[in-house]
Amino acid sequence: MRDKILVTGACGQLGTELVMALRERYGWERVIATDVYDANDKLMQKGAYMKLDVLNVRRLSYVFERMGVGQIYHLAAVLSASGEQNPEAAWQINMQGLLNVLEAARAQRVEKIFWPSSIAVFGPESMRAACVQQSALDPTTIYGISKMAGEYWCRWYYNTYGIDIRSIRYPGLISYSAKPGGGTTDYAVDIFHKALEEGHYGCFLRDTTTLPMLYMPDAVRGTIELMEAPRGQLSVHTSYNLAGLHFSPRELATEIRKHIPGLTVSYHPDFRQAIADSWPTGILDLEARRDWGWEPQFDLETMVTDMLAHLKNDVHQIDVPVER
Repeated sequence: MRDKILVTGACGQLGTELVMALRERYGWERVIATDVYDANDKLMQKGAYMKLDVLNVRRLSYVFERMGVGQIYHLAAVLSASGEQNPEAAWQINMQGLLNVLEAARAQRVEKIFWPSSIAVFGPESMRAACVQQSALDPTTIYGISKMAGEYWCRWYYNTYGIDIRSIRYPGLISYSAKPGGGTTDYAVDIFHKALEEGHYGCFLRDTTTLPMLYMPDAVRGTIELMEAPRGQLSVHTSYNLAGLHFSPRELATEIRKHIPGLTVSYHPDFRQAIADSWPTGILDLEARRDWGWEPQFDLETMVTDMLAHLKNDVHQIDVPVER
């Protein structure tokens, strides 16, 4: 019986949260967390964990078959900033890893696949302030290039083999459970830690750099809602735009100061500024709202309040590995 749900890249920022939500929703015995790293304690508390390298196609096929995998959440990837530091490794993991999962899933008749894309598929020629679903794809990073190619591979496998593959173009993700993992938008996580620990944050982006963001509880809920939506309702077979928040480092710092008045922030733009400048400042997600009822629940004020409440109470945070 193929009723198991397998998550690759489970030790990452999204994976950590998604595994817990899936286990709560479907039962701990159905959800298998995998990554190339030793398991952290949190992932092993309630459910199975195994080491699995998505570049090992034989091992993938073996695990899919022997474990009775019916659904896959393929999250293993190198993120934007880390990818620019080692582009060949990023391409290999992001692109070949996806192809290995798709081919193993096809061979083992896996029912459904989720794969995350990113706003990194957009670039200077894309729409800026209100980037629509069908805006031109114009990635400027290896990460974005791999995500753009991956979207078309997913659509090809859907059209050619009928595999039910679903995807979201995530904006920057903000989480209280995992520390930053190598993304250009990670300042929006790190600033909370520095505010609580040191009262000062040195930001690697300009203070006015507005980017689309999404709070992790919304991201996890939206992902599961997409996977549970009836197949016939879905009109996008590359990747859905998903919008939640949009703000600049200065706006985020201002909101945090309502809770931590003494916070100071300095700005020291580095190579990540060019990446951020190539991305849209806002996303439109009409297709997601129409096809599967997507609607975010958090705004900037409620996100900041919730983040600080959890960080003050939870000392068991997870360090997200950046390099494989």
